[in-house]
Amino acid sequence: MRNRVLCLIALVLTVNVYAQLTVRNNAYIFVDGTAFNDTSGVAPLFVTDEINLTETGSRIYLRNEAQLIQGSGTTGNTGIGQLSVQQTGTANTYAYNYWCSPVGNNSAASGNENARATLIDDATGLITSTDAVFISGHDGISSPLQIPRRWFYSFVVSDEYAEWIDLDENSAIAPGLGFTMKGIEAGGQLYDFRGKANNGTITNSIAANQFTLIGNPYPSAIDALLLIHDTDNTNIDNDGATTTGALYYWEQQPTDHFTANYVGGYATYTISSGGVESFTPATFFGYDAFGNAIPLPPPGATGSKIARRYIPIGQGFMVEGSPTTTAGSLVYVKNTHRVFEKESSGNSYFFRTDGSNTEETTVQYNEHGLNIVPDDFKRFRLNVIFNQDFTRQLLQNFHDTATDGFDYGLEAPASDDAQTDASWIQNEDPYVIQAHSFDIEKRIPLVIKAESQQPLEFSIFDVQNFDTSQPIYLHDIEAEVYVDLRTQNYSINLPAGIYNNRFEVTFEAETLGTETISDQNFDIFQNTKHAELTILNPNGLDLKSVALFDTSGKRVINAENVGNHADYRYSTKLLSDGIYVATITTKSNQAISKKVIIKN
Repeated sequence: MRNRVLCLIALVLTVNVYAQLTVRNNAYIFVDGTAFNDTSGVAPLFVTDEINLTETGSRIYLRNEAQLIQGSGTTGNTGIGQLSVQQTGTANTYAYNYWCSPVGNNSAASGNENARATLIDDATGLITSTDAVFISGHDGISSPLQIPRRWFYSFVVSDEYAEWIDLDENSAIAPGLGFTMKGIEAGGQLYDFRGKANNGTITNSIAANQFTLIGNPYPSAIDALLLIHDTDNTNIDNDGATTTGALYYWEQQPTDHFTANYVGGYATYTISSGGVESFTPATFFGYDAFGNAIPLPPPGATGSKIARRYIPIGQGFMVEGSPTTTAGSLVYVKNTHRVFEKESSGNSYFFRTDGSNTEETTVQYNEHGLNIVPDDFKRFRLNVIFNQDFTRQLLQNFHDTATDGFDYGLEAPASDDAQTDASWIQNEDPYVIQAHSFDIEKRIPLVIKAESQQPLEFSIFDVQNFDTSQPIYLHDIEAEVYVDLRTQNYSINLPAGIYNNRFEVTFEAETLGTETISDQNFDIFQNTKHAELTILNPNGLDLKSVALFDTSGKRVINAENVGNHADYRYSTKLLSDGIYVATITTKSNQAISKKVIIKN
């Protein structure tokens, strides 16, 4: 180990002097990442200009999270030798990973070359490997590594599921272009990418309002901030940014190989120029045979993976062209975006799926300072739960620099267009991450789409830098009620439809009185002995209405102008056993909802 490190130190000194690295004959360089601390900012292997792996036996091995970073040279890498770098993929036969190869074909020609799946090897030892075998079946085999060619696809300037491009193991994959590949059996599969290391500026096509699957094309991590805010991607000298500034990461629940049984969705990430990260987890949808997102049968799920700032080796992701993107535009990835950041640091995460069939892990946003905003920002997250099947999480940012228009790096459009969903709205486009300058009088529209009649529940969490006395209301305009989501959730049964103008988030309630109510003002329960819904009103609040809804949304009890009595009792003898939602609305147009189990 000591000799290896000393050899590497000498190598780095040589690189700094000659601005290039050449490996000849059967010589190799082994780089052990455990000998380097990424917090020091020193990469295990840094080369200012080109790398020349001259002969077939010339090798560079990056192991234990070792990474290669190259500088500002423009010569381009050459040689028929190989750089070997490893990455672990999903641990399930049925789940896709989105990849981007860190290497291309190795030839004597100078510069980056196309990748292909045959550059993936089966790692058999510390530096040894054998060629992976590509098969026509559906399920891969771990040892010896057999990869089904059936699941290779790319996606270029498209917005339709049918426009995935079918690949095989020999298909040319342009540098920087992403591709899909399913996992192998149980347990994370280690893949050995061998070829010519990608280097320098890499571009791929992008088009307005269209998605392209790209990724990190280097044998090192890249910084999402530097990628998103690179001037070639923000296009500050022309009409606007090339992309929306958001990265979309696929996460999937393993099911089977039938498209109609797929369960998954896209997590969304963006970052401001000042380094404030914004992220929402994937909302898991089912998909029909044509790839259209559809509501899930219970139980649904929300993604448990969180994107970090530093994008690891091999990671693929979607980007979307901005509405102002013109024909022939490109998205740029550059050497200047490259950083040495290990996945083990916790700041870099490869989106992979474990081997289980359900993932209900609660996302801990504030763990280790993740997604904590500075004092001059405010933030909250809104959860909209549909029929207890799935949750759409929306993020709202507030900062003095934010506008009512699009704020690059602080906002992200929705990637899905499902018939049942929730979103913020801007210029008639759905958003999952939005930003505003905070104003106590601000009213933020919330759009709900329900393909069928169903119960919904609204709640907030991750409230940052709001005064503890500041309410955050959900205003149900049609019902004329304000619910302070900081003190209670709001439940409602909605008929099928698109609700563009019914719900909004506000910070002041236009109420008819001055009291603020919470579920502590009432006690709502089923008196099983007497078969009665009982409501206790110990504070004598003046009630406008009492309603009880079944799970289909039918109003089975409806009482108007109720008054200010201490208690109310409603017969439930004719109701079927089950879960109901009781909603109380006061004369001041504030409402609370509570689930009630009725069993007679």
